Amino acid sequence: MTITQLQYVLAVAEHRNFTLAAEKSFVTQPTLSMQVQKLEDELDILIFDRGKKPITITEVGKKIVAQAKNIVAEAERIKDIVDQDKGFIGGDYTLGIIPTVMPTLLPMFLNAFIKKYPKVNLIIKEQSTQTMIKNILDGHLDAGIAATPLEIEFIKERPLYYEPFMGYVPKNHRLASKELLRTDQLDVSDILLLQDGHCFREGVINLCNAPKNLSGEQFKIESGSFETLVSLADEGMGMTLLPYLNTLHLEEGKKASLKSFEKPTPAREISLIYHKSELKIQITDALREVISSIVRGAIAFQDVKIISPLGKN
Repeated sequence: MTITQLQYVLAVAEHRNFTLAAEKSFVTQPTLSMQVQKLEDELDILIFDRGKKPITITEVGKKIVAQAKNIVAEAERIKDIVDQDKGFIGGDYTLGIIPTVMPTLLPMFLNAFIKKYPKVNLIIKEQSTQTMIKNILDGHLDAGIAATPLEIEFIKERPLYYEPFMGYVPKNHRLASKELLRTDQLDVSDILLLQDGHCFREGVINLCNAPKNLSGEQFKIESGSFETLVSLADEGMGMTLLPYLNTLHLEEGKKASLKSFEKPTPAREISLIYHKSELKIQITDALREVISSIVRGAIAFQDVKIISPLGKN
């Protein structure tokens, strides 16, 4: 039994196809199939039922796959131990970032991180929170940046910053005369929202104490971008809420429509999330240090109230 054989087993278990598993493992399909077969022969069991399409995992195979994940992770930890002992910060590091954070945060820290840690090959992917969680569990992401708390057993969360909610209220809106907004003044029926699946949308709904399974005429418009929501608000379609960092690059004319909230200011917690096994923790720590130091200069808000993306505070 070898680590390579276990890695091939995990690839087949994920893709349920030997050809695709081989492609993702950068080997030929006959090589991968032969190594999986050798492991099955050695153990005298079948890990995969090849008679079904897609391939299924046998009952004993499920136990083998679960244990293989642990063994492969521990093997990778050995290299981590050596790297940490040598003080080496480098190698491939795959980071997921949620769509409502990617456009504002990435330009702030990417150049600084690359210059400070040139030996790290940072691979960045825009992903939803749910996709990110699955990929962290499956070992396809080393870490992610997402709105928290998530309260998932195998995930560690380390807050990076707290980003206040800002109101974008056009001059013809009922709240236009208010100097500061209060959460009890919000009515979800006239707030333009992001499309379903965005955690910021869930935070807004939670802030308004509205049910998550909203339906009916009040939700006539939803969009995938904050820019579209701002444009729709300017056309008199309602108001919207924006994360603070998204307001920094608004046109000067539009900034007149921005309103802050009374304290404690509603805010979302943005955290670096990663598997509790803490693989590549030296890179994770370096990433957190760079991001936190940069964002602290952009967000000076205090006395905030964290709005959970889970539907509870």
